[in-house]
Amino acid sequence: METRRDERISQLIQALKRRDKLHLKEAAALLGVSEMTIRRDLNAHSAPVVLLGGYIVLEPRSASSHYLLSDQKTRFVDEKRKAAARAAALVRPHQTLFFDCGTTTPWIIAALDDDLPFTGICYSLNTFMALQEKPHCRVILCGGEFHASNAIFRPLNFNETLRNLCPDIAFFSAAGITPRQGVTCFNLDELPVKHWALEHAQQHVLVVDSSKFGKIRPACMGPVNAFSLIVTDQRPDNEFVAFARDENVELLW
Repeated sequence: METRRDERISQLIQALKRRDKLHLKEAAALLGVSEMTIRRDLNAHSAPVVLLGGYIVLEPRSASSHYLLSDQKTRFVDEKRKAAARAAALVRPHQTLFFDCGTTTPWIIAALDDDLPFTGICYSLNTFMALQEKPHCRVILCGGEFHASNAIFRPLNFNETLRNLCPDIAFFSAAGITPRQGVTCFNLDELPVKHWALEHAQQHVLVVDSSKFGKIRPACMGPVNAFSLIVTDQRPDNEFVAFARDENVELLW
């Protein structure tokens, strides 16, 4: 027998078939209930819809060609944390650092000493939340159009902020890496900021857990040798190690 909660979830799913996201306040008005009721509905049991950054979105767990931040943050946590800790050790006081979107970069920030003074540049909501926890961090959040599925802000005008910045280190995340296809991610809307960081940062550090090797995703970030250093949680296979050596790309695990 369908409960009232099930009915509300069904209504949300139907609404999301017509648009990619629905603000919590809009959803409450649509269903004639409080925002707290909707929060309880989504938290009570697993559902094909989730609340992310104040927006309700579909959670396409069965679609491998899609990316949802809430789905990825519980995957390969130990591996991400290990790689992130190694990457964090590269940072020195008073540097300007760019942090990519995704679920690995917040672990880099978490591994930084709370007494470390630095400037952090970001364009995603979860990375911003991690940076603002660091007491000696000057945070620069690049605004723009918000994309709920990966919680990023896509800049509308690069000249407003990004063109004025030259990070010492850019920490990149990715969803796939192979010698031939290079470094890839799920979402095309992330590429403008990633490519800006590749152009302007002095050092390019790719931080990926070992599950990303051998995977190819739809959006191309660039060739492997666009990154001076790749940090991961364990040694890649011999073929990739040899390839990285030939391309003068340093590996750290």
